Amino acid sequence: MIHKLRLAIRNDLEAPEELRRFGSGWLSGVAALVLGIASLCLLLGERLQGVFSTQMLAPLYALPQFTLIIQGLLVLSFLLACTNLVLRRNRILGFSAILLVLVTLTIAQTLAAQAARTSSLALSLDWFVLNILLTGFLFIPLEKLFGRLTQQALFRDEWREDLFYFLISSVFVQTLTLFTLAPSMTVLHYTGDWAAFRDIIASQPLWLQVIEIMFLTDFVQYWFHRAFHQVPFLWGFHAVHHSAKKMDWLAGSRMHIVEIIGLRSMTVIPMYALGFAEAALHIYILLVYLNATFVHANVRFNVEWLKPLIVTPRFHHWHHGIEKEAIDVNFAIHFPLFDRLFGTYYMPKNQWPSGYGIGGHPVPNGYWKQLLYPFKK
Repeated sequence: MIHKLRLAIRNDLEAPEELRRFGSGWLSGVAALVLGIASLCLLLGERLQGVFSTQMLAPLYALPQFTLIIQGLLVLSFLLACTNLVLRRNRILGFSAILLVLVTLTIAQTLAAQAARTSSLALSLDWFVLNILLTGFLFIPLEKLFGRLTQQALFRDEWREDLFYFLISSVFVQTLTLFTLAPSMTVLHYTGDWAAFRDIIASQPLWLQVIEIMFLTDFVQYWFHRAFHQVPFLWGFHAVHHSAKKMDWLAGSRMHIVEIIGLRSMTVIPMYALGFAEAALHIYILLVYLNATFVHANVRFNVEWLKPLIVTPRFHHWHHGIEKEAIDVNFAIHFPLFDRLFGTYYMPKNQWPSGYGIGGHPVPNGYWKQLLYPFKK
């Protein structure tokens, strides 16, 4: 029963373009389903704090308006589901959203909120929901209004794999943070006599600290990234990221867990070791998160005057390009300057790659097969 329901939902999400046009009820069905899932996950996060929630979002649940937020999401999901039922012949999305609303209401009535617990092993469903809502509502309209490949569907090939990567990196965010901060904490432990220097760094204007963090982390990321291309064993992990054959806002989430831990561990070290202010760190983390999504997005922005200054989608798309000229180029995350300095810059004028992926497409499909891929000959 559940398998049939899952297939029915997937088939309607991946419906042909003529069945997804405005006025068909498809958009309202998708929105209703998304809001229904979001309501359920946020409620579980609030009722089972320390089990399905992240410590960072504890202040959200303390808000007196939190119940109203959940109620508002449920009402909106229900209204959109009803719109789907009226407009669409295939009503599976609307019925599924209404079922989620009823399940959420039942849990709200029967499951009392537990006392908040701190646990680095908690599954951060709430973090996943807020991540997907923030990036989705920001970048999906951008891709629809300014898309380069206008015929590429929202639920394109391999979207389920990339969404699962997004889910894994979000729900285990606290565990990943524990691993990635370990090297920085070790450096801090052995550099206690740097206190005066760190005070000077933290006393700088906030905007200057953010720029300094961007340059320092980009230098580290450039060489880390380049090593994962040119060391055969490391390439096995990074090949998973390059196996994406479509580029959009979700494609950047496809990263092997080993690479995530390694990359974040190395880039966090200069931020913590040098003593940048906490506010600067938070600003940078938000910027790099949005930038990583943007440079993978299916957008046609091609602002030539920005090309020498910052990494643009076209710059990074060439890094993923399937052409032989695109092999081992454009490693920088923020500033193309590093690729120019070290001879890996490639940016043909007004051209985009003809396709994406790896020649021969050796990486298998599916999260678990890709997880094991680097360890196989």
